[in-house]
Amino acid sequence: MLDYENSKPGKTYDRKTAKLKAADFCAYQERSQQEVRDKLYSYGLHQQDVEEVLTELIVEGFINEERFAKAFIGGKFRMKKWGRQKILQQLKPHKLSDYCIKKGLEEIDPEEYWQALIGQAQKKYQQLSGHSEYIKKGKLSQYLYGRGFESDLIREAVDQIVKD
Repeated sequence: MLDYENSKPGKTYDRKTAKLKAADFCAYQERSQQEVRDKLYSYGLHQQDVEEVLTELIVEGFINEERFAKAFIGGKFRMKKWGRQKILQQLKPHKLSDYCIKKGLEEIDPEEYWQALIGQAQKKYQQLSGHSEYIKKGKLSQYLYGRGFESDLIREAVDQIVKD
């Protein structure tokens, strides 16, 4: 998130203006509490003001961690075809609760997840030419692991693709 020591000093806002700007920031797209907290600090607010504004934004419905988790996880899976491991890694800086992460992961349909994995595997396998089957399996597995899929599912998918 923000590096407070190395970030350039931006405009400082009073509490009321900072709240309005943060509300606009949240209205544009779903945000986590941590993103909004960082933004409020960048506006020059102190800790007590930041936490009060954050609380007001939560009460007013601008910030909802569960809604953010569902949107983030669903989007990264559907649009970027990331696996669960990569999604979880990208969620760490947002400091979400385990409950919200669990609710977000429920957005991923297991059948759709498997189809995404197989689709990614087939696409990559077709790009691997001129190598032995052993090297192709290794490269394919490494690629899928980098996309964030789980090892056991990768093994199954690679076996299925190479067998076909």
